Amino acid sequence: MAMLIAEDLLLLVLDDDKGTLTTAHPQPALGGALLVELALTDAVHVEEKTSVWRSAKVQAVPGARPDDDVLGTAYDAVAERPRTAQDLVDRLGKGLKDRLAERLVDRGLLEREEGRVLGLFPRTRWPAADSTHEQQLRSSLSAALVQGLTPDERTGALVALLHAIDKAHKVVDRDRLPAREVRKRAKSIAEGEWAAKAVRDAINASTAAVAAMTASTAAAAGAASS
Repeated sequence: MAMLIAEDLLLLVLDDDKGTLTTAHPQPALGGALLVELALTDAVHVEEKTSVWRSAKVQAVPGARPDDDVLGTAYDAVAERPRTAQDLVDRLGKGLKDRLAERLVDRGLLEREEGRVLGLFPRTRWPAADSTHEQQLRSSLSAALVQGLTPDERTGALVALLHAIDKAHKVVDRDRLPAREVRKRAKSIAEGEWAAKAVRDAINASTAAVAAMTASTAAAAGAASS
């Protein structure tokens, strides 16, 4: 079974040793990764905007339900009715982290460790068991972000998602390249023409929604703690 972009993204934002997330709000990013994958496989499309006041809706392509159970569930959610990407990325991301992590355990890439915080609160950690695939991912990302090579569709989509959560400069060996330059290259790739227009429209809608949801969730969390 091929790896999902969402699984790749989760591997990249998990600390290999601690098994904990390096990003505080993964739900919209992982949901966005599923939406991007559906677009790459022509299972969904984004309708053309008819007004600047109306957000474009994402629609399922009839008869295009993927065989993968996680993608199939995501497709079913899109197929319920047309929704905006901002609605979908959060909806698709609910409970997704643990579901994907369990799949990665089954693949032998992660381990599941149960423990407690302060001896009271249960916590599950997901440290790396086999980092071979993740290192290959990072090499592909470095080729695009550090060496300046043109990415394929899946790598480009992953860069766009990482850019949306401001993690692109964190997942590669920058080799003395300033973080701001990696961010700049990630932005350029995210806005580039490495995919067909229909796919780019879906990716742009998804990553914009991820960035907006991540920012609003972080703002809400900050307000609650102040």
